[in-house]
Amino acid sequence: MRRSIKKVIPASKVNMGGVFLDQPLPSGEIENVDPFLLIHHWKHRIVPGSHPRDVGVGPHPHRGFSPVTFVFKGVVEHQDSLGNKAVVTAGGTQWMFAGRGITHSERMPKTLLDKGGDLEFVQFWVNAPAKHKMEQPFYKPISFEETPVLEQPGSKTYVVSGTLNGITGPAPTYSPQLILRGELDINASVTLPIPANYNMLIYVLEGSLKVDNQLIMTKDMAIFNAGNEADITATADTKYIVLSGEPINEPVAKYGPFVMNNQTEVMQAVADAQIGKMGILIEEF
Repeated sequence: MRRSIKKVIPASKVNMGGVFLDQPLPSGEIENVDPFLLIHHWKHRIVPGSHPRDVGVGPHPHRGFSPVTFVFKGVVEHQDSLGNKAVVTAGGTQWMFAGRGITHSERMPKTLLDKGGDLEFVQFWVNAPAKHKMEQPFYKPISFEETPVLEQPGSKTYVVSGTLNGITGPAPTYSPQLILRGELDINASVTLPIPANYNMLIYVLEGSLKVDNQLIMTKDMAIFNAGNEADITATADTKYIVLSGEPINEPVAKYGPFVMNNQTEVMQAVADAQIGKMGILIEEF
């Protein structure tokens, strides 16, 4: 059965520490698309000569989920309290599982800051089942070259996690998921087989897509009805992401950078972060 569109939600502008981002999830209409909790789209021009501490996000903790970043333009630099330090360029992915707690920063390397240039990425949050929330955290950078791609006429579909037409992505998850980055030329079409028990959404970074007779425009998020495949056609050259996964169906309690199952666990996370149980990261500029 082909999936149809249940709802299209335009992204809203949100102020994150003086930087305005596009946020389709959560919105005033929907809190999450289980297991996906948040989507932020950052598209920004870096001014030449910017100082490292003035761009990006400084050290902050997480617990209980995976914050994931798709880099589309520019470079993102990661450091964390486990000692990881990596640079991910356009086409790559930063996959981090926060587990019982990790502190990290997301900055831009000096080469980009000195010269200036475009920076564009999408960060989304993937919930973890309760039984895994307090496991050991990890960080996995995935380059463009390490991301397998399904190429069809006018179409490229990059498989980050899960399996598509026999192609399996490198990112590990704690619940079944199929997570894709897609590119479609104008008038090209692609059929995406999505397990019938998965929730599914598409977010369009640029361009526009058509499903049946309904359009998904730039910076729109489309939530799909149940089915086992989705037929999409580009009405312009288009870049998009697909987030699909088996719902966890557990209570969600969120506070800032913590995602747990109840408020007691959230309060414990805040206390643990304050006394350094999620690690310490001191940046040097």
